[in-house]
Amino acid sequence: MSVTAPQGFRAAGVPAGLKSSGDPDVAVVVNDGPVDSAAAVFTSNRCKANPVLWSEQAIQTGKARAVVVNSGGANCYTGPEGFATTHHTAELAAELLGLAPIEVQVASTGLIGLLNDRETLLAGVRAAVSGLDADGGPDAARAIMTTDSRPKQGVVEGAGYVIGAMAKGAGMLAPSLATMIVVLTTDALLTPEQCDEVLRRATSRSFDRLDSDGCQSTNDTVLLMASGASGVEPDVEEFAGQLEELCRDLALQLLSDAEGADHDIAIEVRGAAEEADALEVGRAVSRSALFKTAIYGRDPNWGRILASVGTTQAAFDPADLDVAINGVWVCKQSGPGEPRDLVDLEPRAVTVTIDLKAGDASATIWTNDLTQAYVHENSAYSS
Repeated sequence: MSVTAPQGFRAAGVPAGLKSSGDPDVAVVVNDGPVDSAAAVFTSNRCKANPVLWSEQAIQTGKARAVVVNSGGANCYTGPEGFATTHHTAELAAELLGLAPIEVQVASTGLIGLLNDRETLLAGVRAAVSGLDADGGPDAARAIMTTDSRPKQGVVEGAGYVIGAMAKGAGMLAPSLATMIVVLTTDALLTPEQCDEVLRRATSRSFDRLDSDGCQSTNDTVLLMASGASGVEPDVEEFAGQLEELCRDLALQLLSDAEGADHDIAIEVRGAAEEADALEVGRAVSRSALFKTAIYGRDPNWGRILASVGTTQAAFDPADLDVAINGVWVCKQSGPGEPRDLVDLEPRAVTVTIDLKAGDASATIWTNDLTQAYVHENSAYSS
């Protein structure tokens, strides 16, 4: 059920001591080939962590044989020493695996401004490499967790090939990407160009539509590595669809573990003039603290939804909007619709449907409510 489900991959997750809890905090995933095609997408935040700066350059080759991920410290805004630590991490992993440093991707997650102890991290890399195993995927998935309450993993089987995955993330989830690290693996035979094409398509329709709290991380990384070990050259369209399915599943796993959340909310915008309008409206609603606290309070306050829709540049008639909450059309033609007390907001899953009546395009944004637990967790995060 993880990154080692496809042929040609080994992984490990070990406790190095970066986390004061003593939990696993260093993971390594290795592609044993025979091919080493890879692609990655990273945060669009202009303030990027040192591992992102390294990996952005390394992935330009279209190849990757390994990735090293540490939790317990983001290695972001840690100066020249922080970048040197990233460089040393790649160099050591490469030396131990018989690779070139440029073939090693590096990712980190945790508190910004915290300089990871280099020797502790490197000792973790040594331990993880020595413990690499074809069944090591679940251990690696646990080692990349930060505020996550559980590991996120997934597997999709194709026509003679497999796609596996692990992910972390439980807050600061907003386009583009989130405070997430995702490693996707496949034994399908793909070129670097095909990896890039299918990965960008999948992330744009899954992770990029996840918006937990409107905050964008400095460390986001989604990496796809193809070993070709199955010997199967897949239909690219079919593979793209399966990868998107897996990424969507992971995105919803991340959402369901969002920090302090009581509700998982799907904001479905339909009747848009174009998809961009639907996405803009969905994101505007998902980032409204008033809307999110209303859902937490079990209050179907559709007025807060219309107020958010009105902040966008989307095409619609402000006097003719419909809104449903969990299937109850509480707003019709921008006025009161069915009785609000018909809406049951006790279940965790909530669906908000907004009809702009301006066209045939649609899109869904996934978010969660805003709770006291979220405030508590994030107010005490660094202590």
